[in-house]
Amino acid sequence: MMMPWVLSGLGFLILLLAGDALVRGAVNLSLRLGVPAFIVSLTIVAFGTSAPELLIAISAIKDHAPGIALGNVVGSNTANILLVLGIPALIATLHTSECDTRKSYLYMLGATVLFIVLAFSGDYSIGDGLILLLALGIVLALSFREAHQHRLAGEPDDHLEVIEDADPSMPFWRISIYIVLGLIGLPLGANILVENATVIALTYGVSDTVIGLTLVAVGTSLPELATTVMAVIRRQTDVAMGNVLGSNMFNLLAIIGIATWFGPIPVDPEFLHFDLWVMLAASLLLIPFVFLGRDITRLWGVVLTGLYVVYVTIVLVY
Repeated sequence: MMMPWVLSGLGFLILLLAGDALVRGAVNLSLRLGVPAFIVSLTIVAFGTSAPELLIAISAIKDHAPGIALGNVVGSNTANILLVLGIPALIATLHTSECDTRKSYLYMLGATVLFIVLAFSGDYSIGDGLILLLALGIVLALSFREAHQHRLAGEPDDHLEVIEDADPSMPFWRISIYIVLGLIGLPLGANILVENATVIALTYGVSDTVIGLTLVAVGTSLPELATTVMAVIRRQTDVAMGNVLGSNMFNLLAIIGIATWFGPIPVDPEFLHFDLWVMLAASLLLIPFVFLGRDITRLWGVVLTGLYVVYVTIVLVY
């Protein structure tokens, strides 16, 4: 009975390493080709760090376990706010009062509301997926225009400093190795994780939805957690907040938007009654830190982490 747990852990590890390799390769390839660093961080890095969620969603749909796909996205977004911001705050205060993340936050909140509205149709169809992808395209276009205006105004492009392991002179052979390892490892890790998470669910009589909301969601949030912890240690709170907001927006609009092309994703009634509203409530908890100039102190770290523990307990018990 331990083997599915061991293999699930192996799947997590492969996903973590492969996702890191893909991001490193994609970032450095883009820089070698002269693509602006802002666009790299907004698109390739965001998509690369969300690749585990995407491949898990696709694998889950193909394996007839769509609850894992939807639970992974909803659970990851909740974990990204309560856990990924809560745990680093226990290490050091996140000085969010010094960051201007209002536009990114409003984009993320808008994506959350749109996602919930579409859920009331009963499932996410390919039509819903197109709506989500259209919304993502609009956000990317607005962000690109804002970056272009900053560039025309002569503002320095300092995003290179916040992309870890960015090296415009990295040789192409090394870049190729990173990309190949990422492209091979991500589907491999996703398949291992989904298959064994499904076995665990069947063995313990737990639904695939619960497994997606807890085990798989926390596992796929590990890259964001690692990035945020490093950002806090380096006193780059803007990176920490941008990481969470960007990841959540990409999860909602891109992951489910693309996954619907592989089959409809039914919405369990429990999502409509509880989990989607927890995700929205977690998003609204960021208002004091985004608009009111509050810092995420260690006390807030305890509160956010504690709320996540309560949420997971409720999901598992009920």
